[in-house]
Amino acid sequence: MILQNLGVAITGSGSALPANCLDNETLSKLVDTSDEWIASRTGIRQRRLANSSQSVSEIASIAAKDAIAMAGISPLDIDLIILATSTADDLFGSACQIQTQIGATNAVAFDLTAACSGFVFGLVTAAQFIRTGVYQNVVLIGGDILSRWVDWQDRSTCVLFGDGAGAVVIQATESDRLLGFEIRSDGTQNNCLNLSYSPESQPLTPGIEVGKGNFKPITMNGKEVYRFAVQRVPEVIDKALFRANITTEQVDWLILHQANQRILDAVAQRLNIPSHKVISNLASYGNTSAASIPIALDEAVRNGQIKTGDTIVASGFGAGLTWGAAIFKWGI
Repeated sequence: MILQNLGVAITGSGSALPANCLDNETLSKLVDTSDEWIASRTGIRQRRLANSSQSVSEIASIAAKDAIAMAGISPLDIDLIILATSTADDLFGSACQIQTQIGATNAVAFDLTAACSGFVFGLVTAAQFIRTGVYQNVVLIGGDILSRWVDWQDRSTCVLFGDGAGAVVIQATESDRLLGFEIRSDGTQNNCLNLSYSPESQPLTPGIEVGKGNFKPITMNGKEVYRFAVQRVPEVIDKALFRANITTEQVDWLILHQANQRILDAVAQRLNIPSHKVISNLASYGNTSAASIPIALDEAVRNGQIKTGDTIVASGFGAGLTWGAAIFKWGI
């Protein structure tokens, strides 16, 4: 039954990171780089890497359980699970595995792929189900294990990426805490950042060949991605702020996708948001794709930085190319 229109609130968060830590000094023994080179260009000092037996669904389930516990509800209360990922354990999807692992037997589950914008796109998607009264309790997870898709001899990319998962619980409320959003895509720039299919032929029978299922490692045009981010992200945040009818002065926290400290600094400067309002943890974890915003959010909530009622701007950007922003107040 479709209920009346409802508001949206984010009521719980959680995160999970692999135990293995690869710092810049150790990485410099594997590829021609250095701690100074990496840190000065990216702000990254170390990153967490999943081992060969760990799965996206495993770390995503840990994050989801923590978010559900913070929200004070049961897994049986969950109506919908959205997994934002580009590195599913199963190309057919991993969200259903999470449903089983967390015991959310009443939930429907599906994957959403929008690369590093996945969490913001997932938040907007979840909100539509809630606002129309279809579902009341949604778990949104951003999770990626990018280390499996990195060329560890390519210093332009291998220094950037780490693994992890972050989750939030989104619930129906009388007062809408999702104040505004804007999401965008531009396929003409798709070649700037890829984890693409690698064409290989596999003969079936004389005269008939099919492709063999392999993917190339991550490739990126760093200069173009930087140029895209520092131009498009402030624009999309401005549009979301306009929709929310608030100004940057009313923003308590800016949580950008944790791609590069230079990008974070440039976006904040263009928006005239002071550095003390910018949440950054990429020095410890690197670029964790769809996981980066919810991991940063969860850490800031648990360490007491973000408090109930704080106004947060979250913005993701990345492959596709995709980008988007959401303005919300934390908690009910």
